Amino acid sequence: MTAPVPRIAVPQVVHKGELFTVKTIISHPMETGLRKDEHGSTIPRRIINKFSCIYGGTLAFSVDLHEAVSANPFFEFKLVASESGKLQFVWEEDGGTHYELVHDLVVK
Repeated sequence: MTAPVPRIAVPQVVHKGELFTVKTIISHPMETGLRKDEHGSTIPRRIINKFSCIYGGTLAFSVDLHEAVSANPFFEFKLVASESGKLQFVWEEDGGTHYELVHDLVVK
């Protein structure tokens, strides 16, 4: 299995007070723990169970995920540009593994 790959699409520069779109996706198989391998053994559950976006140190968007979510979960949401700062994106997987991306947002 290949390692999950997170990606984001966010503007580099936005105007103060502007509503801007954030798009995220992570390449991840989202194994539910219900399938069996070719030997009849259960494939262990391995899903992204939480996604969060932190803007300037404050939680701006968060979602809890469950087995029914498809592989490669995609999220699109909007934020209001208040000040320049870091957008931190965190995907949490079963077992405690985290995948993270950081984007420096410039607000003019």
